[in-house]
Amino acid sequence: MTILDGKVASQALSAELQTQIAELKADGVTPTLAAVLVGDDPASQVYLHSKQKRAAKFGLRMLTTTLPATTTTAELIVVLQQLNQDPRVHAIMLEMPLPAQIDSQQAILALDPAKDVDGVHPLNLGYLFGGQPHAIPNTPYGILKLLDHYQLSVKHKNVVVVGRSVVVGRPLAALLLNRDATITIAHSYTENLAELTRQADILVVAVGRANFIAADAVKPGAIVIDVGMNRLADGKLVGDIDYASVVTKAGAITPVPGGVGPMTSLMLLYQTVQFARSQTKHG
Repeated sequence: MTILDGKVASQALSAELQTQIAELKADGVTPTLAAVLVGDDPASQVYLHSKQKRAAKFGLRMLTTTLPATTTTAELIVVLQQLNQDPRVHAIMLEMPLPAQIDSQQAILALDPAKDVDGVHPLNLGYLFGGQPHAIPNTPYGILKLLDHYQLSVKHKNVVVVGRSVVVGRPLAALLLNRDATITIAHSYTENLAELTRQADILVVAVGRANFIAADAVKPGAIVIDVGMNRLADGKLVGDIDYASVVTKAGAITPVPGGVGPMTSLMLLYQTVQFARSQTKHG
């Protein structure tokens, strides 16, 4: 049984990233990520602070624009358009969720697809489903890189993805389909879910429910990817998989924390660097 350690995999990818950053800097280019935060949500501020620290560690520039909670859709779009047109900015991250008065879809549409580091613009989702991805949501991309690190091929495999969000389940299904996997997308309302998950060679769960999938719903020897991050009443952090029961049955499994999480946060910086390379003809 293999523990799919996201920290180990992210360290390996970091080495590649540092080489690419050094090449860009040698030509006078500093990869730059612009983050836009509307309001003063504490969780978002903590998230951004951790990203700033990690970006600085790699030598990336991160510009943060914090707008008041009363910002209108039109005001936000003006800021995004300014960042779109700034040649020093290679990638833009719009922190979600946005305040209720803002039309999130209009804000996303205002992003330059070439700088959309979260891969949420409809054009980028279309490219992904068309088999020619440009920008990819970071969690699915991180899962793919994690599987690659452990040399786990998805070709010809039966994959069940439990979760249909536009930032995890759906784009992950497209990525794996592009690699010749057979994909089933299920969700928390799927009838007879356990019967379906028991058929999976690779099981990915992203529903946001603590210990949602137990051992009786897992095929012996399956590769199990847990995207969940749930905090219990006692403060313990657990995934969507009942790790204690599944770990003895799976062939490979991601821990929570330390599995998918480290890969997701690294892919944000990884894609920023790839954008910088493509926009400055280094790609």
